Amino acid sequence: MPSNKKSKKSNESINARLALVMKSGKYCLGYKQTLKTLRQGKSKLVIIASNTPPLRKSEIEYYAMLAKTGVHHYVGDNNELGTACGKYYRVCTLSITDPGDSDIIRTMPGAAAAE
Repeated sequence: MPSNKKSKKSNESINARLALVMKSGKYCLGYKQTLKTLRQGKSKLVIIASNTPPLRKSEIEYYAMLAKTGVHHYVGDNNELGTACGKYYRVCTLSITDPGDSDIIRTMPGAAAAE
């Protein structure tokens, strides 16, 4: 039980940081735009929903590895990721190009490779 509570708490902090990025930073939603920012080298962090198809997930991870960009696997599915972004639609992948006031780049476990 305690591990479930910890994961829920960390998920809430991720959602709070995501909300701050949506307000003050720059981001791209969606698979095609995420790949575009990775190819251009603008992406600082990529967030992938848990129910992203495996082929798509591995392709994004490969591009991120080439671009030396951190990847975070979001705990919830694409509906929850869309809600966390403050959108009324599903978001499969999300690329953060400018974190704004948020410290999401420093605090994400997958973003350690970016620094």
